[in-house]
Amino acid sequence: MKFKTFFLQRVLAWALTIWIGVTFIFFIPRMFPSDPVENMIAQMQTRSGNMDPAEMDALRQQLRVQFGLEGSMLQQYGSFLWKGLLHFDFGPSLMSYPEPVGNIIGRYLPYTLILSLTSTFLAWVIGNFIGLLAGFRKNKKSSQILEGIAICIYPIPYFLVALVLQIIFAFVLKWFPLQAVIKTGVGFGPWFGSLMKASVLPAISLLLLGTGWWIISMKSLASTTAEEDYVRYARFRGLSEATIGKSYVLRNSILTQITALAMSLGGVFGGSIMTEIIFGYPGVGSLIQSAILQSDYNMILGCITISIVAISTATLIVDLIYPFIDPRIRYG
Repeated sequence: MKFKTFFLQRVLAWALTIWIGVTFIFFIPRMFPSDPVENMIAQMQTRSGNMDPAEMDALRQQLRVQFGLEGSMLQQYGSFLWKGLLHFDFGPSLMSYPEPVGNIIGRYLPYTLILSLTSTFLAWVIGNFIGLLAGFRKNKKSSQILEGIAICIYPIPYFLVALVLQIIFAFVLKWFPLQAVIKTGVGFGPWFGSLMKASVLPAISLLLLGTGWWIISMKSLASTTAEEDYVRYARFRGLSEATIGKSYVLRNSILTQITALAMSLGGVFGGSIMTEIIFGYPGVGSLIQSAILQSDYNMILGCITISIVAISTATLIVDLIYPFIDPRIRYG
């Protein structure tokens, strides 16, 4: 019974979070001053010349239906919840009309997942390892140096690190291309090689700053845990420092980091917008930027809805498995 109550509470919070998030995302683009349908008609007139007024009205009506802009705001909202949220059908993209939004996201999402998942997980592992050493062995000179480096790196903006890496390694040394070039329609070998070459600099920029955050947070947790009475008692028992660090400090400090990792992994579905834009990386972040610039409502809704669902689901999974990770926590 306790597990059932616990499960229902978490699922309800998960559903409520998603609903609130997608509701904001639905209404905010509709406050933009530009109209995507009018923008598209203007582009078509530029390419093909003047259109018959009757044909233009019919086209405008058809486009408003396809882009979910027909009817009252409440009707549009209900249609979005049914098609977009429940069926992930966001309609056609304005930028690549009439191709469905889902197909375009499907092409861009794997690149974001490869880049962001890899860099996030590596930063988590490296940062927590260094942070544990810096917090548990805080009087060691090496630990103080590592902590100082992390404190210096973490506040630096993403785009600044990305620009420095791009100038040094792409423009000056010419080891990597200025803009990501990923070969398509070729064999796996050439495609994978171009992907790795295009991903190195974006991954390093994400890895550096991500590692800095994990070092700082883990160091704070580990240093606090190392002062607990049970850690002192372990030392009185004559346990080795390695055993104390692994079985006492790490196990009690890592719980918060696991929750933060789950939220970070869920967030990668939104892409690292600034990093992808600077390096021209074909990920979801670049896709969101293009959608905003061209007032592509459907694309904005599709990308951010997937991100909201991913983050909320990752948090829900961690909430449900937390009692298995930490035996001190019980359902209910």
